[in-house]
Amino acid sequence: MQITASAVSLNVEDVPASAAFLTTHFGFREEMAADGFASLTREDAGMNVVFLRRGLPSLPDDQRDTHAAGLILAFVVDDLDGELARLREEGVTITMPLREEPWGERAFQVTDPNGVIVQLVDWNAPTGQ
Repeated sequence: MQITASAVSLNVEDVPASAAFLTTHFGFREEMAADGFASLTREDAGMNVVFLRRGLPSLPDDQRDTHAAGLILAFVVDDLDGELARLREEGVTITMPLREEPWGERAFQVTDPNGVIVQLVDWNAPTGQ
């Protein structure tokens, strides 16, 4: 098997709101869109983010009313502190403040209008271990 592309699909109530959040604050661009559907991309993300409107008849019955919950869209970035400052300046609410974990992860989270959690992270592995 050869994988030629990757995507994560999330069911949300308001597709345009989630799409606008990622395009406005995270530099994604809309690649495809239709009623109840948007596929967003970034050349450096390694995957597309797809938003599907809950209740779409094209979704299998057992997925139709499921909401994107219990997951985190995590993006590793070069300048975590700069991204935190930028998002605050843009008026984005930080829903999990910057944390520094003993294993070297630094991360903070924001939440889009549909409750999708977006985490920005960098890795600074402890030295001497």
